[in-house]
Amino acid sequence: MSKRRILITGGGGFLGSHLCERLLNDGHEVICVDNFYTGDKRNIYHLLNNPRFELIRHDVTFPLYVECDEIYNLACPASPIHYQRDPVQTVKTCVHGAINMLGLAKRLNAKILQASTSEVYGDPCVHPQVEEYWGNVNPIGVRSCYDEGKRCAETLFFCYARQRALPVKVVRIFNTYGPRMHPNDGRVVSNFILQALQNKDITIYGDGEQTRSFCYRDDLIEAMIRMMDTPPEVTGPVNIGNPGEFTIRELAELTIELTGSKSKLVSLPLPSDDPKQRKPDISKARKLLNWEPVTTLRDGLAKTIEYFDRLLREDPDFCR
Repeated sequence: MSKRRILITGGGGFLGSHLCERLLNDGHEVICVDNFYTGDKRNIYHLLNNPRFELIRHDVTFPLYVECDEIYNLACPASPIHYQRDPVQTVKTCVHGAINMLGLAKRLNAKILQASTSEVYGDPCVHPQVEEYWGNVNPIGVRSCYDEGKRCAETLFFCYARQRALPVKVVRIFNTYGPRMHPNDGRVVSNFILQALQNKDITIYGDGEQTRSFCYRDDLIEAMIRMMDTPPEVTGPVNIGNPGEFTIRELAELTIELTGSKSKLVSLPLPSDDPKQRKPDISKARKLLNWEPVTTLRDGLAKTIEYFDRLLREDPDFCR
């Protein structure tokens, strides 16, 4: 495998930092770009002394001028609590960030991968979700800054592919979890684990019967790298996630079991536009990437619990 110089936007985040680490371990040079709005320097401290690693503090809504062979565009707050904090900036990150990274890729004739999201399907009327489904998105709802921002970014990627023959790749990421998740991202996995470890009430929104599919971070990173290495005619979009479907209540009960917690389940009102079902059809990923997730929810959750348990002991203030 040829060694490449690879740019990763959002490289200080949960997934971005693991992608940086994996690509360095594969022998590549990595340029990590992040403005640390939701990313954390602790995620990449251990990489700073690697001579093949370079860190640039930069906001992708502004142009960036570097040299590279490939670009992974991961920059954007990805949890509702973070992307709703500044919805205008979220849209700008999705759209202006895509424009700037596509412009850079065009100048360099570099392959570029867009980390899109299952949120492009909105509250789906098709189950499981296939890539051909156009979605059921509220364009003016509280989640639309992210949902529609990511949909517009996909539009830009395919416009560049058709009009300017740019080699693009698009993956739609379903719920992913694992070590280095931000403790205050408001996501169900991190919420449940922290509440359970502290024996606090576990908050379930609605009746807890809404479903999600949870993909462990290592499986997700492997799929992204395989997608980048596909032939030019494979552009996607390709769903990346775990087709195993669990109710939120089942996730809460498993978290209590694995932590040995004394937590009780408490119900709160369902947030606006919260999807009732979310499950990927990964037929294309199996066919095009020869990929499917291998980590069970029980095994992945145990590793994530170990991470948060250590974080609570070493830096309790960060978890508040």
